[in-house]
Amino acid sequence: MANIRIGLGSEFNLKNSNLGINTATPQQRLDVAGVAKAKDLKVTGVSSLTAYEGFLRSDNQIDESINLEFGNGINASLSGEIIVGTGVTVTIGLVGVGTTGVGIGTSTILKTVDLDTTDVNIAGGSQIECLKVYNTFTPPNGGTNERPYAPKPGELYYNFDFKTIEFYDGYGWRQVDNTTRSGRGLFNLATPDTAQIDFINISSQGNAQDFGNISLTRHHTASFASEIRGLWAGGYISPAASDRIDYVTIASEGNAIDFGNLAPARYGATGCSSSTRGIMAGGNAASPYAARNEIDYVEIATLGDAVDFGTLSIATDRMGGCSSPTRGIFAGGSTQPVSSYVSKIEYIIIASKGNGVDTGYDLTERRQSLSGASNSVRGIFRAGQNETAPNNSNTIDYITLASLGNAIDFGDATIAVDGGKGVANSTRAVFAGGETNPAGPAQNIIEFVTIASTGNAQDFGDLTRISRFPNACSDSHGGLGGF
Repeated sequence: MANIRIGLGSEFNLKNSNLGINTATPQQRLDVAGVAKAKDLKVTGVSSLTAYEGFLRSDNQIDESINLEFGNGINASLSGEIIVGTGVTVTIGLVGVGTTGVGIGTSTILKTVDLDTTDVNIAGGSQIECLKVYNTFTPPNGGTNERPYAPKPGELYYNFDFKTIEFYDGYGWRQVDNTTRSGRGLFNLATPDTAQIDFINISSQGNAQDFGNISLTRHHTASFASEIRGLWAGGYISPAASDRIDYVTIASEGNAIDFGNLAPARYGATGCSSSTRGIMAGGNAASPYAARNEIDYVEIATLGDAVDFGTLSIATDRMGGCSSPTRGIFAGGSTQPVSSYVSKIEYIIIASKGNGVDTGYDLTERRQSLSGASNSVRGIFRAGQNETAPNNSNTIDYITLASLGNAIDFGDATIAVDGGKGVANSTRAVFAGGETNPAGPAQNIIEFVTIASTGNAQDFGDLTRISRFPNACSDSHGGLGGF
């Protein structure tokens, strides 16, 4: 005979073939009002559990902090789940993930490979082989000085200072391009009788078109650009150097607007830039002639006067310049006196301040008034004035920006000139203007090379006027994406 034992105060009801425990109105064949607990529970048919705890190997009431174990002990979990009830704190003792332990803020991990720390896990310090995100994903983030300490190529980071996504390309941090670059190159013609600016589409061929005018007619300016703005700094207005800095919006046509001032006033300085900073290096003070070693910079997106960056390794005038997203490169030029040509290559880190570093590497020949242009991989240096009569060169050299090294012969310009300038996008370097022989006829030629290959320059078209000392910039050069 079956016995039913019910504790004091228990309520047991059988109504309409439904059995209710602690309820007078059972709704199902078995209706338990409260917590049902069983050591072994076997369910046949279709059943629904609104909540469950599981699964410990033993009947163990968790009423305070307890360590769950992996194995067959009294506190072992059958499958490694962490069971958390109201007011319960659970600490992972050792949970097997393959053969790798996981521990944060605990010293109980016995087997660890990738993660076992009581400190903040800095971005870049751990890896996830595969990650699927179905809603939102936030990359590591912080200020410029908090970037991941050991980044790997392809790593993402949101920079609070610049409010942009960055990625690490193996050499430095680059901005993820959030603009549409038009591929325009601008040339300030800088002839004695005009302040005209020409523009070209770098990816095509054809003659230049009129863009507008700079605010003050002058030549031998330093030029540089971001994706949005093109700037010209300093220059020569007989009989003195200028401290004027102008800017234009590259995507539109129009006259230049005053940006600020360069200190000291000088001409023959060389420009390069990242997406945010424009650099002006070297030059001379006009009367009396004296090569300069100053390096200044501006924040391109703002307005204001140039700020001290550092100094060149030696005072140098009329260098060729270009940049990667990380480095600004200055090559060749002349020292005091003007006939002392150099072949040195030096660099700066654009995102920081500091002095130029002489790499110990050289161009293929000593020359000044050469043109520089680059994509993010190669820097190209074209023509210039050398020490061998008739003094003008048609040499084109190249360097690899990330590794540096001595320049390597690339090919020849279509004409031996000095004083021309260059622009670039990711595939082409385009050079324009200059003069044949010192004080010889000015030129309106435009020529181009394909940066990834080697070979002689090819005809691109013509400037709207002849230009002895044009200065150039583009919205697609190799320094863009850097800071």
